[in-house]
Amino acid sequence: MFNIFKSAPKNYEDLDGTTFKTKYNNASKAELLDVRTAGEFASGTIPGAKNLDVTSPQFQQALQTLDKDKEYFVFCRSGNRSGSACDLMTAHGFKAYNLSGGVGAWPR
Repeated sequence: MFNIFKSAPKNYEDLDGTTFKTKYNNASKAELLDVRTAGEFASGTIPGAKNLDVTSPQFQQALQTLDKDKEYFVFCRSGNRSGSACDLMTAHGFKAYNLSGGVGAWPR
């Protein structure tokens, strides 16, 4: 049966923690983005991550300042907000990867 509710294909990859970290460490021009709130970011993040709150009204504006030549490795608490951020970013021509499972999936 044809599913009319089928979602559009994603233009980004959901990666498990190990794959995400390996790909990030091996990318020549990579940026690590924590898309949680400033409060969540302040409570602890992955070293080297830049905070860009996807729920902020400034998120779309901030995208215009990012370098499209870089690959963006995006994460949040669970992987949902970062998935939304990856959707927005790829729609604007960015290469983005989502950390499936969120910040807790990052290997220590």
